[in-house]
Amino acid sequence: MSSILEKLPEVRGKYTENASLGEKGWFRCGGKAEVLFKPADVGDLQHFLKNCPSDVPVQVFGALSNSIIRDGGLKGVTIRLNRSFADIKADGETVTAGALALDANVARMAAEAGIGGLEFLSGIPGTIGGALKMNAGCYGTEINDVLVEATLLDRQGNRLTVTPADLDMTYRHTNIGDDMIVVSATFKGTSEDARIVKARIEEIKTRREESQPIREKTGGSTFANPSATEIAQAGLPEGTKVWQLIDSVGGRGLTIGGAQMSEKHCNFMINTGDATAADLEALGEEIRARVLEKHGIALRWEIRRIGEANE
Repeated sequence: MSSILEKLPEVRGKYTENASLGEKGWFRCGGKAEVLFKPADVGDLQHFLKNCPSDVPVQVFGALSNSIIRDGGLKGVTIRLNRSFADIKADGETVTAGALALDANVARMAAEAGIGGLEFLSGIPGTIGGALKMNAGCYGTEINDVLVEATLLDRQGNRLTVTPADLDMTYRHTNIGDDMIVVSATFKGTSEDARIVKARIEEIKTRREESQPIREKTGGSTFANPSATEIAQAGLPEGTKVWQLIDSVGGRGLTIGGAQMSEKHCNFMINTGDATAADLEALGEEIRARVLEKHGIALRWEIRRIGEANE
């Protein structure tokens, strides 16, 4: 038994050593977890957090839709939530979803219940936990616009209920740190004809299929759009988008190893088949360097990069 397992508390869930992780992500590449922990439920997760030594690194993942797990893998304990964290319930004009609930499933559940305003979630890859943590959004709406409250656990296993005002929510940002775990979130929409809401979801689906490489091994958007201030300081037209910056520096179709900036939408990275996590990160950094040199804008990653690089 490894020394790290000897440090960990007994749980009702399951520990797995040297567990495959990167290959389960949407990029289908990357390293392994030193120890993977799948808690039985929220109570089991709280017990683990309260009794896990503070010197053991802990991180949590959902669907790994927008994450690069570096090829050397993750030290410590990686938590993967199970289906008990994926429940979705509609009540009146609100929807409460577990952290592992897929964003698209939440949008569909809301539509079935005749709740409008949440259909933008159908255009966001991944889970509610990740979407909340980064204040994800698309097509003019973001999590901050519809969030009522969320339940989090801190590193000591304490349960916290927070509102948007507590989370310092700005464009693609919240103050939810890596030591905080999202358990669930409640959103408020408006009562609408379910057929109209479903039609809007179909419109979003069509737009995504036409403009994004959703059939490829990819994550969400690679970089966040620059701020209006950054655009103005660079002397660029108001409303310039990040994909336009990438395009302007020859990024569309640019390849490093098995990683490529999509020809279809150049703010999406894809694994063309044999990319390593290092290929993906190097490609992103090359794009950042080119944009910084030409426009003086430091692009901000939306893709989470974590773990150890291979030596």
